[in-house]
Amino acid sequence: MGRLTITLSESRYRALKEASARHGKPIVQIIDESLELCGIKAADEPAHLIRRARMHSRLDDSQATQLAVWATRAQRQWQP
Repeated sequence: MGRLTITLSESRYRALKEASARHGKPIVQIIDESLELCGIKAADEPAHLIRRARMHSRLDDSQATQLAVWATRAQRQWQP
């Protein structure tokens, strides 16, 4: 696990400590959950989601590729 040092204002740090005590969670868990809620996730998660979706889709590689191309084209045509 990587380490990171950040500088927070006193009021933000105090609020973070209070939230930690109120929820009974360590500060690191609150920060990690907050980052996830903001959409910040590990790079390997999308690949994992794709693997799971492919396992459950019952599409072979060719069908999956055709569907992806169709969906991409449809999305590009829709954008203003």
